Formats: sequence, structure tokens, C-alpha cells
Amino acid sequence: MFQTTRRRLALWYTIVTAVLLLLFASGVYIYVRSTLVERVDDTLNHVVEIVQRSLVIEPDPDLNGTEQRLLTAVGVVDPPLRVNIEDSFRNSEEASEDDHIDLEWFNPAGELVWTTFSRPHAVSLHVNPNGETVTPPDGIVLRQITQRVQSGSQLLGYLRVSHPWFEVSKSSRQLIVDLALGSSAMLVAVAAIGWLLSGLAIAPVKDSYQQLKQFTADASHELRNPIAVIQTNVQVALADPDEQFQRSQLEVVERLTRRLGRLVDDLLFLARQESGLVPMQRDRIDLTALLQDVIEEQQAIAREKSLQLSYTATDPAILIRGDADQLTRLFTNLIANAIQYTTRGEITAKLTATAYQITLTVTDTGIGIPAKDLSRIFDRFYRVDPARPRSTHGAAGGSGLGLAIAKVIANNHEGQLTLTSQTGQGTTATVTLATKPLAAQPAFASESNQPFNPSPFAD
Repeated sequence: MFQTTRRRLALWYTIVTAVLLLLFASGVYIYVRSTLVERVDDTLNHVVEIVQRSLVIEPDPDLNGTEQRLLTAVGVVDPPLRVNIEDSFRNSEEASEDDHIDLEWFNPAGELVWTTFSRPHAVSLHVNPNGETVTPPDGIVLRQITQRVQSGSQLLGYLRVSHPWFEVSKSSRQLIVDLALGSSAMLVAVAAIGWLLSGLAIAPVKDSYQQLKQFTADASHELRNPIAVIQTNVQVALADPDEQFQRSQLEVVERLTRRLGRLVDDLLFLARQESGLVPMQRDRIDLTALLQDVIEEQQAIAREKSLQLSYTATDPAILIRGDADQLTRLFTNLIANAIQYTTRGEITAKLTATAYQITLTVTDTGIGIPAKDLSRIFDRFYRVDPARPRSTHGAAGGSGLGLAIAKVIANNHEGQLTLTSQTGQGTTATVTLATKPLAAQPAFASESNQPFNPSPFAD
């Protein structure tokens, strides 16, 4: 599935880039070709202007006295003029060879009189001062400008200037080849880069999908087992008329429903924190008093397992701004987790504060965590040894969500949760809150109905 998606992403990326390259190459080709044509036309127009200024115009010597008198009789005062071909185009042939420009002169009747072409082209006369492309029968394509030459109202003839079109067509073909090769090379590079980028883009999606898949499977497993046990106990209770036996079965069902309720609460908490639906409270909290309350709540569980549970704090009132419920849950999860996996020895909680951070350290002498499992210890539903007995006390509940929730709470308070452990020697959980402790105030002490304990830490 992910490979197919990756191929589609790379393909679409390549197609879009190919379309953009095609548009870009077409624009470049049109611009360059039009620029070449304009330069040729400008050159031809410039030649026309120069040739027109160099024309030698003189009276027509072919008229005799009788013809001149007739013209005067009909009102033509000025004598007819003509262009002296020999004097006008004396050096034009040499110049045209150097510039690849050829000249043609036509008389007023449209007959070719003079040309620089070695062999005249059978191209009909067509006046076009803006330039046109023609193809003579011999196949040589020319760009031509034809200009009418007049003196007053008298038509003297037609001047046609030609430029070989191959200089434009050759450059255009070469440009097409260069653009095609460059675009192809770029497209190959873009396809390779697109494949690489699609892989990088889809990697987090793949990881998230695998995590979601694993989370769904683990959540289904955690929910399916209690539901199956509840269903079995209910069926057994309904089949046995003994009220005492039914009561014991219902007690089992009640414990299982509590366990399901805790699991659902944990999942709901994680979902709400990830979605940001519930804003975190920022109240003034006495962490020393909060830790003391959690220790008192867990003392009974520790005594049942003959464990010594103690705590120390560097200050009688360490104040910060945070969510009291979340921090209580954080401390409870860490201490309950330590009690759960400690069979003998002691558990110590230490709360310290400096000018820039607050640190809670929970150390136990339990069974420890293998080094290979430390990297996944904060994954949801992950347990180092699923065969370990689950605790029926505290907030952890043995579902594999306790440490995941603790890490989320630490992150919410701009902190960090880390675990260090050695198998058979115990585990140390360290919560570092990168928060400057607040100064204790009488108003805070009166509101919380606790004695005021000054703190050496200033805002």
C-alpha cells in the first residue's frame, strides 16, 4: 500500500514538473524565435533605408523632344524620373555577400531589372514592408521585405531585400534540441528527487500507521479480555442459583468493569491531550504538598508488600504554575509503577529545586528493565514482560499506559521524563520540569488553607 502511494506521489510530482517544464520550454522557444525574427526584420528594414538613400535618381534620358512636349501639353511639368541602376547598386553586391543579404530591383511594371542573386528566384512580386517568409521553387527559404520606391507621385520601382531563413531555422532547431535534452535531464532528476522526497514524506505516515495499527491491536486486546471474562462470569452466575456464588461472580465483574473504566479514562486522556481539546490549567501548585499527598495515598499499598516508601524535598513549599490533576497523576503513576515491580527493599521519591528547574526522582530496588526495552518503555500498551502480574491498585493498572501518560504530562509542563535501569538492581525515573519556581505568597497559603512556608526562589 505504501509503495503504491509512494509511486503515485512520485508520478504526480514528475507529471506536474513535466507540464511546467513544457510550458517553460515553449515560452523560451517562442521568445527566442520571435526575437530572432525581429532582429532579421530590423536588419532588412535598415538595409532598405540605406539603399533608398543611396539611390541615384535622374530624369529619364530615353524621352525625346516630341514625348516631352506631349507630357507638357497634358499638364506634366516635371520630367519623368528613373533610377540609375549602375550608379545606385555599384557596391551592393559585395556588401550583400558579407551580410548574407541579397537585393532585387524591379521596374514600375514589376519586372526584375537587377539582382545580387547568382540565380534569380521565381518569386512573384508582393509589396510587404513588414517582412514575410517565402519558399522559392529551389527550396531555399527566404525572409523578404519589399518596399515601393517613389519620387513624389511617380513610381520608380520596387526594392526587395532578402535574408536566408536558415539562420533563424537552424538556431531554432538547435534551441529545440537543447531544450529537449535539458528538459529530459531535468525531468529524470526530478523523478529521482520525487521518488526520494515521496519516500521521506511517507515515512512518518508509515510509522504513524504502524503505531496506530499496533495501538488498535493492543487496545482491542486489552478491552477484549476483560469483556470476555465479564461475559463468562455473568453466564456462570446466571447458571448457578446459589446467591453467595452469584455475589462472588458479580464482585469479579465489578472489579473488571473498574479496570475497563480506568483503561477508557486513560485512552480518553491521551486522545484529548493529543487533540488539544482540553486546555491545561495553569494554577499555583505546591509540589511538596502534592508529593506528600501522593506518598500518603500509596503508603498502604507499599505496606501490603512490606516495602519502605519515603520522600524528601529540598524546600517545604516548592511552587510552580501547572495542572494539579495532571501532576498528581504523574507522581501517582511513577510511584505506583515502582511499587508494582518492586518485591522487596525501598522506594524513594526526591523533589529538588534550583533557580531554573525542578526535578523529581523516583528510585526503586525492583526487578529493573532490560536495556533493549528502554527505548520502547514509553510506547502505549508496551510492557517489558506481558506475563508479569498486574497491579490492582493505583492509576497504572498494568495496562501499559502509565508511563505513556506520565510522559505526556511531563511534556505538557515543558518538562522531560527519563528512565534509567539495570536488570535486578532497580529503576530510576527522573522528571525534569524546566520551570522557574515561584515565590511563596501569603495569599496562596491562605487560599489553600496550608501554613505559609517561604521559598528562597524568586519569580
